[in-house]
Amino acid sequence: MSPMPKASVNTVKRTYGEPLPNVDLTKLIGGLIVIEGPDSSGRSTQIRLLTQWLQQEGYAVASSGLTRSLLVGEALDQAKQGNILSPRTMSLFYATDFYDQLENSIIPALRAGYIVLADRYIYTLMARDLVRGADRAWLESLYSKALVPDAVYLLNVSVKNLAERTLAMHQCMDYWESGMDLGLSRDWYDSFIRYQRRLHVEFMRLQKDYGFEVVNGNRGIKAIQKDLRQRIEKVLAQIF
Repeated sequence: MSPMPKASVNTVKRTYGEPLPNVDLTKLIGGLIVIEGPDSSGRSTQIRLLTQWLQQEGYAVASSGLTRSLLVGEALDQAKQGNILSPRTMSLFYATDFYDQLENSIIPALRAGYIVLADRYIYTLMARDLVRGADRAWLESLYSKALVPDAVYLLNVSVKNLAERTLAMHQCMDYWESGMDLGLSRDWYDSFIRYQRRLHVEFMRLQKDYGFEVVNGNRGIKAIQKDLRQRIEKVLAQIF
């Protein structure tokens, strides 16, 4: 299979395959910027700070993220609480959530000239599914109608730091983010470490094919924010 097109700055938006019906890519004049990374990597904090900065710079900003779809977001959260979703069912649930937001939130915002800050995108969904044994070609087909972002930044945080941050914030591990459904270990902490290591491997494989940028997420909040702003300034100069 030929390499997938990489995320890059382009005045005309592209998709990884055929676009959604009735979507004129030439009319999408805004910018799509994605912040990727596992839970507790600091994505939400960085997106909040980026939103404030961009608004101060005069840009209109919209946001998107996993399980925010009005169509299935709430149902997906409820289904996950039962810890009984099969890998394929969860994949399709998340894909539905993604495409509903793409069609009804992301594309309209881009058409209106907004900068859309996405708190994770198809890459997290693919990495999670690949760890759970999904076929790579099937996933590429499933997400082929996704827009190619103008920029993607992966916050790369060590597994040790992820574990410490998770326990500091929540005092416990999440069932899915610990990979407990995979049977890696009966111990939640040990399962978390093993799962996050596997997730990291898949992210790095995806990075090679999709060309997103890896950002050192082990630094302080201000240092990461400064880094992201410098990168994003260059991207915006080519979009607007």
